Amino acid sequence: MHAEIREAGAGDWPAIWPFFQQIVAAGETFTYPADLTAEEARGWWLLDPPNRTVVAVDAAGTVVGSAKMNRNQAGNGAHIASASYMVDPAHGGRGVGRALVEYSLEWARAAGFRGMQFNAVAETNKHAVRLYENLGFRIVGTVPGAFRHPVEGYTGLHVMFREL
Repeated sequence: MHAEIREAGAGDWPAIWPFFQQIVAAGETFTYPADLTAEEARGWWLLDPPNRTVVAVDAAGTVVGSAKMNRNQAGNGAHIASASYMVDPAHGGRGVGRALVEYSLEWARAAGFRGMQFNAVAETNKHAVRLYENLGFRIVGTVPGAFRHPVEGYTGLHVMFREL
């Protein structure tokens, strides 16, 4: 699937919210509270500059995924980027996630970041772990039992990193 990636605007939130809510409520990948309201979630996802939120849009103009990109830490850690990705489950397995990750890496490089770090990748999220590793990330540590998966129980959260 070819998806155009563009800056997200406030008008995109109604298209993002349904799959955001579905993914978070499932409790299998994100550490976000499952009971976030649309307004709370919007504040967590639609970031102000210099951070960035984008959407992936298919040929029909449908929002099929989104990513938020930001510095991982402030101060002396502000040279490392981070990002989060959500793909509408109805459009999964078609390369949207890969396109969003590649876009975020390009954004981070252009913004002068020296690396990208993911702080909390559920070890049970095998598709994401494989994608990130295929794109040059490595697991630099795993916090045992830090993620409460609704089916698997307490599992690890990977910290993943890639130099830029």
